[in-house]
Amino acid sequence: MNVSRLQPWLRLIGQGAQVLRDAGVSSADVNARLLAEYIAGAQPEIAPDPDQYTIQRYDAAIAQRCAGIPLQHITGTMYFRYLELVSRPGCFIVRPETELVAQAAIDAARTALSVHGSACVVDLCTGSGAIALSVATELPGTRVYGVEISPEALAVATVNNAKYGSVVTLVRGDARTALPELAHACDVVVANPPYVPPTANLPRDVVADPPLALWGGGKDGLELPRQLVARAAHLLRPRGILVMEHAEEQGEALRSEALETGFQSARTGVDLAGRARWLWAQWKD
Repeated sequence: MNVSRLQPWLRLIGQGAQVLRDAGVSSADVNARLLAEYIAGAQPEIAPDPDQYTIQRYDAAIAQRCAGIPLQHITGTMYFRYLELVSRPGCFIVRPETELVAQAAIDAARTALSVHGSACVVDLCTGSGAIALSVATELPGTRVYGVEISPEALAVATVNNAKYGSVVTLVRGDARTALPELAHACDVVVANPPYVPPTANLPRDVVADPPLALWGGGKDGLELPRQLVARAAHLLRPRGILVMEHAEEQGEALRSEALETGFQSARTGVDLAGRARWLWAQWKD
């Protein structure tokens, strides 16, 4: 390997990482490298040496990141499971913990496929379409619907859906009332809804997400999630499964809500750090 060839990009990445650290950006080294890959259009190890214009573009990207603009909005790309998705302001940025929510929905849909020979999955508050597309692409043949009220988010979901063959039926509508034609016909309802309580102190990157995708309503952030439990009860067929992401402190309240609504069982799923982060509930027979 030609070490001299690596030096310009390595030097830039090192300088960028230091600027990010000084600005209080977490994971500064990772951010600096990912921005370099974005600007270079390739891994720095194989990219041409940066010219002055390229250096200026990289410095500008570092400055944007220091100003609190999320990495995904700078690069226009975010990753989720096996998907490479478009990311734009006005649409929620998917995060790694939601991949386990998608996995739980996929597992439930796979069981439905084996039992019934078909499966219907509804993703409420679909945002970029990440969960819906994960289900549809990992379980071909599954009928998947994505419901989103925000026109900005739905536009992003439409672009992402087209990239993967338009395998999801996208619906603009209120997650609390959408798809009345699917009453008691769905095998899985999955959601990563707004659930942040009003007292939460959010990191700067999270604040960049649209408020519509963050704040769940009510003093505990659970006004909308509770309504979606009721909506899932309307959509699910007997023994259908609800999977819904929530904040760490909301597990008990949502388990109780599910049981009071008529679900026959409810438990809390944990993320990779062992934190309580999503509801799994099965509708009654």
